[in-house]
Amino acid sequence: MKFSILTLFPGMFVSPLRESILGKAAEKGLVSFDIINIRDFADDPHRSCDDTPYGGGPGMVMKVEPIARAIEHVKEKSGKAKVVLLTPQGRRFDHFTAERFARSPHICLVCGRYEGVDERVLEYIDEEISVGDYVTSGGEFPSLVVIDAAARFIPGVLGNDASVHSESFKEPLLEYPQYTRPETFMDRTVPPVLLSGNHEEIRKWRRKESIRKTFLKRPDLIEGFEASEEDRRFMREIMEEIPE
Repeated sequence: MKFSILTLFPGMFVSPLRESILGKAAEKGLVSFDIINIRDFADDPHRSCDDTPYGGGPGMVMKVEPIARAIEHVKEKSGKAKVVLLTPQGRRFDHFTAERFARSPHICLVCGRYEGVDERVLEYIDEEISVGDYVTSGGEFPSLVVIDAAARFIPGVLGNDASVHSESFKEPLLEYPQYTRPETFMDRTVPPVLLSGNHEEIRKWRRKESIRKTFLKRPDLIEGFEASEEDRRFMREIMEEIPE
């Protein structure tokens, strides 16, 4: 899978894309990254990519010409690509969008800056994505979130491909509590069921604790949860266990 990244600050990607899981995936040839400086497509000596907004107002707006030229360059160089603009106005990025993006052979991420991009840029965009209801300094960090989340679905990227299918948000439940050595720390011990070797009891405990965590930390997710009969029993038990 290839990621082309259009940005005014290419240096922001150098270290993150070389480290950890993404760096190893690139070494294996499972993913590749093409970091493109939008300023290279500006047509003035100062390589200007922003200007004051028509109609007045604070800040600067990214110009349409350099972005359009950069997108056309990506398509001419690498063929068809899904072009995604990182913007607070986009659709909320989630688990299923990451999984869908991972099925695309080539994603081109456009990192906005300043007060945003000229509206005419949208004619070159296939999809607008937001990583949350907050504002960052630009699309660079959000694009790294998209890359990391999508890459995890590519076979071979994770040491255990089953990991991505058992993580939170595939269904609207948080992940169950995790423990590792030591067995006892500051008088706090690992739940005995996890030491029992009884896989069915461990499964039940993890499911119930996943529901408990979601109910206590993210009750908004429970509204979209399609509970089985076993899940409903766990929910009743959890309600009985919560102090009045």
